[in-house]
Amino acid sequence: MPAPAPVRLSKSKFVAGVQCLKRLYLQIYQPELAGEIDDEQESRFEQGHEVGRLAQSAFPGGVLVDAGPSELDAALARTAALVNDSSVPAIFEATFRHSGVLVRVDILERRRRNRWRLIEVKSSVELKEHYLYDVAIQHHVVSGCGLDLSSAVLMHLNRDYSYDGQSYDPHELFVLEDVTGPVGDLGSDIPKLLRAQRKALAQASPPDVEPGPQCRDPYVCEFFGHCNPDLPEDHISCLPRLSEKKRQELLDLGLALIGEIPDDFPLTAIQNRVHSAVKTGRVWVSETLAKELSGLKYPIYFMDFESLYPAIPRHAGMGPYSHIPFQWSVHRQLTPDAALEHFEFLADDGRDRRGEFIRSLCETLGRRGRIVVYNASFESQRLRDLADWFPEYGVRIASIQERLWDLLPFVREHVYHPEFHGSYSLKAVLPALVPELTYDGMEVSHGGEAGLIWERMIRDGVAAGERERLRSALLAYCRQDTLAMVSVLKRLKALVGRTHSGGGAL
Repeated sequence: MPAPAPVRLSKSKFVAGVQCLKRLYLQIYQPELAGEIDDEQESRFEQGHEVGRLAQSAFPGGVLVDAGPSELDAALARTAALVNDSSVPAIFEATFRHSGVLVRVDILERRRRNRWRLIEVKSSVELKEHYLYDVAIQHHVVSGCGLDLSSAVLMHLNRDYSYDGQSYDPHELFVLEDVTGPVGDLGSDIPKLLRAQRKALAQASPPDVEPGPQCRDPYVCEFFGHCNPDLPEDHISCLPRLSEKKRQELLDLGLALIGEIPDDFPLTAIQNRVHSAVKTGRVWVSETLAKELSGLKYPIYFMDFESLYPAIPRHAGMGPYSHIPFQWSVHRQLTPDAALEHFEFLADDGRDRRGEFIRSLCETLGRRGRIVVYNASFESQRLRDLADWFPEYGVRIASIQERLWDLLPFVREHVYHPEFHGSYSLKAVLPALVPELTYDGMEVSHGGEAGLIWERMIRDGVAAGERERLRSALLAYCRQDTLAMVSVLKRLKALVGRTHSGGGAL
């Protein structure tokens, strides 16, 4: 295969190359190897566009270089004309090319004495170190085109902003953080990084880069599946909290599977549980399971929330990435022999339904009885948010928080099934302990999907039949989550009497 011809680099390609040269190479020459973009990624992209549009409103009179990817020459010419027009205070998506590198600047603000401020907009609520390379390559190109840059700035969302429910004030919604110094410090690295990237791209095959932390940091690479093929279900990476040092030590010994690890190899207590369960094929059960379960008195409630956390706040009192609680499900059992009852709430439109959410929840949960949840920190934080928004419910909410009983750490402490494969998430625990109850075939199978489906359901113009179908899918999913907790707890009670030494297959 002949060496590939030189290619033009862009801002995004450069940043990809900083993360991993192999990622850059595959983006350009073998993009078909990338994983498919899912609905959650598409949603994040659209969210970024929304943030960008709001950021532009902070610069009245600014002009957009409205040119598509195939209209490069037009974008360059339009940018040059706007730069030379002193009546234009800011340019959005200003396009520059220098030494084979193309960049589009989010906001280029005209300053005094024919100087410019380069502004990169991010939908995060803080400066992250990898953003500096994004700004630095733009600074390198724009300066190389002859513009005098007075400063470089990161414009990100203000975590302390509180929406008034009426209109967005972009000067309050965003924070302008000067990064001129750090970007300047990177300036001398840019030519070296560009040379390394061009050298890699001139090769006839991808750079030989071993999988490692760069596969996920700072972004999960779109070629992750290509470079990281699926591992066996009992691979040592399934051992909880296995350090990289211990992992490498095992691999150096030729031990890639949990069952191959000798009994005298030093592992933590929880890792030993996993090792024992996988090696014997039997469930590990703690000796104190019965005692701990005896403290769970009736009535018992099983509760689950669903929420959406948009970058741009939707309702009064909310800030960037505040969670909108739009759905809850509760199963209730008054006594061990009583029939299981189910209650639920779902916001049917995009109006502010938070008050209805907490009012109906308080009515359903009553004033006594444990409330079983899976990962209590999530529900507790959503309750804390609701108490801030609706202080009249503060006492009731505090009482509900005190009644929470977290099933996640309980499972982690008292049970390990070989089919958990190192995960204690409900989606891993349920099929192992209660295989007859499954999420397979459901339109919504995890919380991220629930938020996207809800967004689709409340969208204007959705046909009534489609809206009802989506509504039914959301109700079925959330109901399944609380029913899953009911079933897991029931199965744990069936395990009472087994010990970590006796164990037993389910």
